[in-house]
Order: sequence, then structure tokens, then C-alpha cells
Amino acid sequence: MDPEDAPSRPDDLLDALVRQDLDPLSVAELDARITVLQGEIARCQLKKDRAVSHRASADDLFRR
Repeated sequence: MDPEDAPSRPDDLLDALVRQDLDPLSVAELDARITVLQGEIARCQLKKDRAVSHRASADDLFRR
């Protein structure tokens, strides 16, 4: 993600994360960062999937 595409809310942690300079990080630090971010992506995807499923269940309930 380009820093220009980052969310624009002040004090947004995601904004700070994508703007962080990666140059000083070692390969091991970059690997650790990638692992953590992949875990966060999985957590977000699970939350989204549950929200979509919940919405579909509610839609089915109210269609009856």
C-alpha cells in the first residue's frame, strides 16, 4: 500500500504502520513483521466472513 493510499484519520495506527520506514529493518525483523501482518489479515478475514454470514442469516430470517 502506498502511503498516499493510507487511511487519513489522525492518530490511526494503520496509517502509522504503512508510513513506517522499512529500510532500517533487518531481514529477520521484516519476516517477523510479515508473520504478524499475515495473522492480522487472517483475523480481519475471519471477522469479515462472520459479518457476511451474520448478515445473510438475518436477511434469510426477515425474508420469511
